[in-house]
Amino acid sequence: MSFTFIDLKVESSIATITFNRPDKRNAMSDEMRSEFITALERVAADKAIRALVLTGAGKGFCAGGDISGMERRMQAPAGEVGFNGWHRQQRVHYTQSLLHTMPKPVIAAVNGAASGLGADTALACDFIIASEWASFSWSYIKRGIIPDGGGMYFLPRRVGLARAKELIFTGRKVDAGEALALGLIDRKTSADALLADAQAWGLEMSKGSATALALGKTILNQSFELSAQQVFAQGSQAQGICYTSTEHRESVMAFLAQSAAKE
Repeated sequence: MSFTFIDLKVESSIATITFNRPDKRNAMSDEMRSEFITALERVAADKAIRALVLTGAGKGFCAGGDISGMERRMQAPAGEVGFNGWHRQQRVHYTQSLLHTMPKPVIAAVNGAASGLGADTALACDFIIASEWASFSWSYIKRGIIPDGGGMYFLPRRVGLARAKELIFTGRKVDAGEALALGLIDRKTSADALLADAQAWGLEMSKGSATALALGKTILNQSFELSAQQVFAQGSQAQGICYTSTEHRESVMAFLAQSAAKE
């Protein structure tokens, strides 16, 4: 399947998805979201892909929701606005959930402005690396709405509750330097090196057992909401699966053979 608003490439087991509406600063239209969902489902299902890098074409990462879509929603009959909005939110949340629960490392390579839904989308990734031209803003307040792409869940976990409230209530812009200081991003690099650095990081993070990584990520994603006993219980179940994996068996046998050779 070919894409119009998304570019998907795979090289050396690392998938790179690029938002490709540079003339609109990669604002997320309904059509672009549908392609994004398809690309994410494809990456999740392909066992040959070990990690995912997400970035934007041109000068922006993602400018958030497409304003023309907002205009069309307001033109719907009054009695349909609520249900239409609910239906759209299901698609938004499904997309963000696919990104957040991807069973392999996901790195946002933020090349420019990440605003509104764009900022939430970066947060839904496991790690964020940004260029010196990157910026972040939860600009929803300026449109009279609230963060709907996971920002109210992810942002407090990144920067703390009070700072998250300040950023969401004001919608102000955060440059790459401040983002690094706040812990909003994990790494900062040059614009020229951004994509290569992100892909190299993805390769580094995905060298281990894909089974152990996927199961571990699933539990870690829930660890703030679960009790210690629940984490232990889920960990026990996951470890039982790991014991049966090919990666575990091969690594143990290789270690034993290496130890025997040294004797």
